[in-house]
Amino acid sequence: MRVLFVCLGNICRSPTAEGIFRHKVREAGLDEHVEIDSAGTGDWHVGKAPDARSRAAALRRGYDLSSLRARQVSVTDFSRYDLILAMDHANLRDLKHLRAGSGTAELDLFLRRYELEVDEVPDPYSGGEDGFEHVLDLVEQACERLLVEVKGRL
Repeated sequence: MRVLFVCLGNICRSPTAEGIFRHKVREAGLDEHVEIDSAGTGDWHVGKAPDARSRAAALRRGYDLSSLRARQVSVTDFSRYDLILAMDHANLRDLKHLRAGSGTAELDLFLRRYELEVDEVPDPYSGGEDGFEHVLDLVEQACERLLVEVKGRL
């Protein structure tokens, strides 16, 4: 199973989701069966590490994002991945436009798919530290549900 998380710049939300899901998959002993990555719809941060505030908040909960680097989503991702999960409605719309009939990846809104209390992972970039903690709370919940789905598909 191949899963791709997507946000705008690939420095806050999607690398957080990638790091958390990698951790959960590894703990479940499934890392040989699941490929995980993240990307952004924009190209502003390509090659950069996740935002320092995202890294710090994640590390406080035991998730190390330091090795991750931003990249931009590409048309080939729609053929490479089975499931592409967008962090918000704008990213989902951009992904649908980019796909334009290419590939077989299933596209969905990450939180909506797992019926959390909100549809979108809010972008914490312009806010305070509590925004990064809120993102972690939401993503941890959704990743638990994603893990159940992945186990059912394997």
